[in-house]
Amino acid sequence: MKTIIQMSEAEEAKALPLLLRHSPGTVLPNRIYVISAEAAKKLREAGVQFTELSRESTAPHLGWRAFPVVRPYQDR
Repeated sequence: MKTIIQMSEAEEAKALPLLLRHSPGTVLPNRIYVISAEAAKKLREAGVQFTELSRESTAPHLGWRAFPVVRPYQDR
């Protein structure tokens, strides 16, 4: 199962070593990553803070489930 996350620049610096070890994920613009559920779990365990933007559904034929995100992380 895949998860789409977004994180701050500081959190990204902490997360990169873990992501390189645990996930063959995809990097998108604005520090958005498509990673495995296991990689997201490892990031949480390491104390990395991120916003979960979407998660792949486990139900057959439903595909991606979008969560209502009021305001995803943005640099100021």
